[in-house]
Amino acid sequence: MHVLYWAFLCGLFVACAYGENKSQRRLTTAERIALTGRRSEVHFVTTDDGYVLTVFRIPGTRGPILLMHGILDTSDTWVLRGNNSLAMTLANLGYDVWLGNCRGNYYSKDHVKLNATSDAEVYWNFSFHEIGYYDLPATIDLVLKKTGVEKLNTIGHSQGTTIFFVMGSLRPEYNDKVNVLLALAPVAYLQNVPPPLSLIIKVAPELVAALTLVKQYYLLGDSPSGEVTRSICNNPLHGYPVCAYGVVFPIVGTDAEEYTPAIHYEAFNYYPDNGSVKTLDHFAQVSLRRQFAQYDNGPLDNLKLYGTTSPPKYDLSKVKMPVALLCGANDKLSTLDDVALLRAALPNVIQYTVLNRKRANHVDLVWGKTMEKYLFPDILEILTRYENVRK
Repeated sequence: MHVLYWAFLCGLFVACAYGENKSQRRLTTAERIALTGRRSEVHFVTTDDGYVLTVFRIPGTRGPILLMHGILDTSDTWVLRGNNSLAMTLANLGYDVWLGNCRGNYYSKDHVKLNATSDAEVYWNFSFHEIGYYDLPATIDLVLKKTGVEKLNTIGHSQGTTIFFVMGSLRPEYNDKVNVLLALAPVAYLQNVPPPLSLIIKVAPELVAALTLVKQYYLLGDSPSGEVTRSICNNPLHGYPVCAYGVVFPIVGTDAEEYTPAIHYEAFNYYPDNGSVKTLDHFAQVSLRRQFAQYDNGPLDNLKLYGTTSPPKYDLSKVKMPVALLCGANDKLSTLDDVALLRAALPNVIQYTVLNRKRANHVDLVWGKTMEKYLFPDILEILTRYENVRK
């Protein structure tokens, strides 16, 4: 299996440097919402550093909830299963649901000055740090302005939780704007990830150097590597066994009952989306340095930027917002050991839950077939407890 995984990875690298890009029709978040019979709105917000973000809204009469997707993902992830998805479940219960998109992805690729292709080196020079420092605050302010409330409830998955920890530590005033954060498969520490991901992380510096050499500043999504991925993983004959068992399960944990061929082929119509090389490198640094810290630019550049030769840690003691940690015991990316480190570092963990499905993996928390049984009850109970968003 590992040989297959490495062959797949090498194929993607070759595609990054030499492949050709071809467009493919995909349903948008708004179209997916419309298929459920509900209406949606599209909003735009510009960050302080010029990135134009798209935010989808499913209007409701109850308090606003902001959902933030994970790495290589988009707002599509929250509506992928139609009325059985988390966003539609919340909307059907009357919540005012907002679906954010991070810079660089399919819905948020515009910039007031830069072009993602012709200005690629500058445009893609961001990691999850900038998403947490600029994108998330801008999105929160948009929701608060449009709804007129003082606080909002929030849900994040994977990197969609990381950015809350960045924001809460570096822009602590935003802690008061978050009523509660439901952190699904939270990621801050990556010290205990098993192979094959740990092996990829070890060679990440060399991979990043090679990608920089060929001037490839982002991966997957609408790049040649994304086309190769979808052509392999969407093949009706071998796409599921090759990609699920050769790539997805080795990284996120095996759960074929929840991650079935049906959801696999639906997901790979759009997934994986664009990801900056710097974001992937930053996560690799977090793992290799065994610290949840800002991006390491090298001693000299660190000294200019931070005033120290090493990048400063994110001070999680400043993340005062109430946080509920919801985890899968079979998650190989957000392992229980790493979540334990996060739990100990956060000052206001209001709930820690290991889901009662023993095989729950990293993607089950957004794409699982029976989430309404093992995940949604916990989410709805916490939201009910914290449903004191004031008008």
